[in-house]
Amino acid sequence: MSEPLQGFGLGLRTEHYREFATAPQAVDWLEVISENYLVPGGKPLHYLDRIRRDYPMVLHGVSLSVGGSDAIDASYLRQLRALVDRVQPAWVSDHLCWTGTSSLNLHDLLPLPYTEASLEHLLPRVAQVQDALAQPLLLENVSSYVRYRADEMSEWEFIRELVRRTGCELLLDVNNVYVSSVNHGFDPRVFINAMPPGAVRQIHLAGHEDRGGHLIDTHDHPVCAAVWDLYAHTVGRLGHVPTMIERDDHIPPLDRLVAELDTARSLAQQTLTARR
Repeated sequence: MSEPLQGFGLGLRTEHYREFATAPQAVDWLEVISENYLVPGGKPLHYLDRIRRDYPMVLHGVSLSVGGSDAIDASYLRQLRALVDRVQPAWVSDHLCWTGTSSLNLHDLLPLPYTEASLEHLLPRVAQVQDALAQPLLLENVSSYVRYRADEMSEWEFIRELVRRTGCELLLDVNNVYVSSVNHGFDPRVFINAMPPGAVRQIHLAGHEDRGGHLIDTHDHPVCAAVWDLYAHTVGRLGHVPTMIERDDHIPPLDRLVAELDTARSLAQQTLTARR
């Protein structure tokens, strides 16, 4: 692993490669989508190497399918470990989900049943990944739109137990907590309050789309007021945790994203000051 990570970051997107490569930006660190850099050579790796000289990085995956029924792809783990060795990220994260079955990738981050059987299924799989990477894995809570009749516990109870049994750490997506809370009718602060403080290493903020009766996690809007409020509650509960803003569609100019990141900086500082 690289140097300790602090402050506020952004996701590295192709639209902003040149700006990050040619001039200092008011961004403390960058999150890189692992799958974009697993193919040898080419423009993405050229810019990744150049930008890594100036910015600490973390790796964030979307295809591990740690909760899936298929065996974890050993080839993918080898490629990911090679990228870890190249980038020396502060940590590596992926999603607490499954993405398909019978070698079919549905290209979605699907929730698990929150059951004892799911926990038992996850234990050796998380251990396999952490052994391959030689470091703890951060797992991110996903946004969800359905529940399982088989659920035996809440999502937050499931996550706490997974951390206790595996030693994994958490990427807490505050927007996903809010989206799921609206879709399923629970208090998002209960979710936040249940998170084990020592395990939360990173926070995601993002925008979503309001479809009237439900919310969709789209990452194509600015962070909304309700998510900012929940972020303030999160900081009040957990203290400062390295925080970033995700934007994956309708990507604005970099200066607009940096201005939005400054909102997170200011809100976190105000909240931490009020705690003293």
